[in-house]
Amino acid sequence: MHATASNAVTTAAKSAEAARNAKDSRNDVLFGWVLKACALLVLLALIGAAASTLWLGQDAFRTFGWGFLTSSVWDPSNDQYGALVPIMGTVGTALIALVVAVPISFGIALFLTEIAPQWLRGPVSSAIELLAGIPSIIYGMWGLFIFAPFVAEHIKPWLMNNFSADPADGKVSWLVTHVPGIAKFFSSEYSFFGAGVLTAGLVLAVMIIPFISSVMREVFQTVPTRLKESAYALGSSTWEVVWDIVVPYTRTAVIGGVFLGLGRALGETMAVAFVLGNTFKFSWSFLETGSSIASTIANQFGEAQGLQKSALMALAFLLFVVTFIVLLIARLMLRRMATKEGR
Repeated sequence: MHATASNAVTTAAKSAEAARNAKDSRNDVLFGWVLKACALLVLLALIGAAASTLWLGQDAFRTFGWGFLTSSVWDPSNDQYGALVPIMGTVGTALIALVVAVPISFGIALFLTEIAPQWLRGPVSSAIELLAGIPSIIYGMWGLFIFAPFVAEHIKPWLMNNFSADPADGKVSWLVTHVPGIAKFFSSEYSFFGAGVLTAGLVLAVMIIPFISSVMREVFQTVPTRLKESAYALGSSTWEVVWDIVVPYTRTAVIGGVFLGLGRALGETMAVAFVLGNTFKFSWSFLETGSSIASTIANQFGEAQGLQKSALMALAFLLFVVTFIVLLIARLMLRRMATKEGR
């Protein structure tokens, strides 16, 4: 009788354990489906946004065809629209921002992780985080009222005197003489006006420095201390440790941080709208005014109707395409680097 009771207890325990295992299995399946739904929701939102902009911009694509991408005309009074100037402005300002921001961000991150004393790292890191939290419209107002006049008074005249084919002092520089075509990038009809592609790119550089430097600082801190101490023990200098140990170990993550900053620069609206000039005159010069995709949409969408609204939605779709191409290039670069490293 005692054995029968013991068997009954064992059977009940096994039944309870089987029920608990079945419940855990159902919960795992449910949890997996919830996570898949979250991932698919992001994907569907992205596809939906791109598809909706393409659908709403189909009138512009149908009306102008491929000429919409190559035309620099933007004339709402005659319903003539071209995306060349906004596309060039978007790409140009973003590239200028990267050229300026990446070296500075790299230096900031290395200083905080390798050189700065402990008492200084906290305040500098907090200052960088505060810069990242400043609204873009504040950057735009600062760029318009403070930085643009500085560019017009100091930076723009210096660039025109040293790189222009027709400098104010009449002395053509050696670089202009020996590098064909460089002068067209530094010419300007209005030397007294500080707003332009260069100014917008520099303001964007200030805006994305906190993002890139924060990512770089975090990944630099993941380098094992033993690797760096071993290199120092073998007589390596700080520069050699950084170049031979830190950078190779974190190269992939650093490139990811750079493209994160590039994505922010491509989609920035208000700050660029303040300092870019918002003109639709095509020019190769960085000193001239221009327009970007985001600033064009922000400035004109409120009063747009008919074909103009469709053209703005077509610009929004092109911004999706430009961002996708940038991310695709980043992925290809990372894959190629991983292949070279034998991963």
